[in-house]
Amino acid sequence: MLDEFKNAFQRPNNAHIQLIIINVAVFVVLAVFFVVLTASGLSDVFDTIHRQLAIPAPLFSFIAKPWTIITYAFVHDLSGIFHILFNMLAFYWFGKLFVEYLGSDKLTALYVLGAITGAFFYLLIYNTLPFYQTRVPVEGMVGASAAVYAVLVATATLLPDYTFFLLFFGPVRIKYIAWIYIVISFLGAVGPNAGGNVAHLGGALIGYVYIKQLQVGVDWGGWITAVLEWTKNLFKPSPKVKVSYRKKETVTSSAAKTASQSFSKTTQEEIDAILDKISERGYESLSKEEKEKLFNASKKQ
Repeated sequence: MLDEFKNAFQRPNNAHIQLIIINVAVFVVLAVFFVVLTASGLSDVFDTIHRQLAIPAPLFSFIAKPWTIITYAFVHDLSGIFHILFNMLAFYWFGKLFVEYLGSDKLTALYVLGAITGAFFYLLIYNTLPFYQTRVPVEGMVGASAAVYAVLVATATLLPDYTFFLLFFGPVRIKYIAWIYIVISFLGAVGPNAGGNVAHLGGALIGYVYIKQLQVGVDWGGWITAVLEWTKNLFKPSPKVKVSYRKKETVTSSAAKTASQSFSKTTQEEIDAILDKISERGYESLSKEEKEKLFNASKKQ
């Protein structure tokens, strides 16, 4: 299992599976803590741990724990399995389709954007509307639903007429699936899970806006991708530069031929790297220089 998980994180364009693994791993770890600590009479210890991950509704409580604007989106209700099950199933179906067209980097960025926007709506309604102060639990909210709604609506906005074949229903266009999710959350915005449903609507809104902005050339998630890349580079070992000295030699025709072969090899390596980047992040992730190299290489074929 560990080898399979390792391969999942090494495989390109696999962010939807990676995020599902993270969510399930967090659920399992917290479930073990919950059972062990509760059986040991230390349920208060587990509640303390859980509060450090859930996003609290009162503004000043949130300011004291700002990291919860992200962590809450990887934690699910432990009273049953259906919360995480339905979230991850929807995320898998729509996330897989999203990645095929826009790549892993944009999926990860949108997941984070959905979580942040859902949290913003959750905090906003609790701290501005008295109606919600008696209907939203003070201890906090957990769940990936806002992030999942962002991906779901974004995919439906990008490919509204794409069809899923649903059990008992047959072929259904994903735009109708998205609308059903939105209507259910809208009706639930005054129900028992009022805060969570408002967060869902926030995630849905950012999913729609994200795609519309992307279609006009604006990537709202670019800063998230940049931060994640910077973080990854912190853990990459720096390449050792080997310096060697040698006497100057007269370049013969044989040496010139070797240099030409080396140049061709380097060029091919660059093209392979560019193609890998397209596979992982999509064509839009290429820089102007990389696009020119790919275009020039295609003319030589």
